[in-house]
Amino acid sequence: MAKRIAIGVIGCGFFAQNHLNAWADLKAAGADLVAVCDTDPVRARAAAEKFGVPRWYTDAETMFAKEQLGLVDIATQMRGHLPLVKLALGHGVPTIVQKPFGQDIGEVREMLAASAATNLFLAVHENFRYQRPLLKVAETIASGAIGTPNWARISFRTGYDIYTGQPYLAREQRFVLIDLGVHVLDIARVLLGEVEHLTAELQRRNPIAAGEDTATMLLRHTSGAVSVVECTYSSRRLPDSFPETLVEVEGDRGAIASRVGSKVEVTSNGVLQAFDEDPVVHPWAERPWHVAQDSVLTTCRHMLEAVQAGRPAATSAADNFKTFALVEAAYEAAGKVRPVSG
Repeated sequence: MAKRIAIGVIGCGFFAQNHLNAWADLKAAGADLVAVCDTDPVRARAAAEKFGVPRWYTDAETMFAKEQLGLVDIATQMRGHLPLVKLALGHGVPTIVQKPFGQDIGEVREMLAASAATNLFLAVHENFRYQRPLLKVAETIASGAIGTPNWARISFRTGYDIYTGQPYLAREQRFVLIDLGVHVLDIARVLLGEVEHLTAELQRRNPIAAGEDTATMLLRHTSGAVSVVECTYSSRRLPDSFPETLVEVEGDRGAIASRVGSKVEVTSNGVLQAFDEDPVVHPWAERPWHVAQDSVLTTCRHMLEAVQAGRPAATSAADNFKTFALVEAAYEAAGKVRPVSG
């Protein structure tokens, strides 16, 4: 029988609904959703009623004082991550925090240090690597089917209106790299390994955005592989691939590519194979969000199993620090490459 874990969720807003649905679906696997918390009492009460959660709170400190939690999932905006993570770890509660890990590298270091000092589980809900097509890409590379990877393009380009559901994003001074860059840079690390050199160009193409809404990066990996990593909310391409990350990876014996519609094409030793990796549309999900929603469930399942087994998550604080460091490096590198003068 699966070990039962009492779970609390902090944040009951737009994307947190996917977390709440995922934990509800994982009840048979050992997840007991016992408490929810949101500074908005209407949202907190609504979440408790919708998911049959016995208790709801508007103050996280009160929740930690009254509950005996085995895991807390912090699904708030990034400005709340540092105080909430320190609060959770201070109460001895293993913690998941929504991406981006923090507002800057200093906050991330502080949370990483708090986890090390308490020797408690701390992981980042980095779900892109758990999207079904990207799992297929990673598994194919690991199998050796395309040989040693030496080049890749990792691309999340959309014109989908993300501002209506998450209007605060338009006000962020550090925008697309923090919101999307963490995802695509994480995928680059998963597929090609760690990075030794990075250059970047940032653009603000939509006047509604206060910060950059487009990032184009060039990475050299310690393996010698090179990747082009890009993300934007200002694409005008049709069909729009939202919310899919499109990937191409070339190796010395073949290649692999993901296509719109969760298709994956593998060329190995001169033979092309096509796979349909469209995720299940769960009863609480809807197209096209189902790609991300399924990955939230898979991510939460991985986190639950890690806590039950007493091991770190694949997207542990220490692992995600490496991804966040690439975000900071991209901000540092942006615009610094100078043309050759004749």
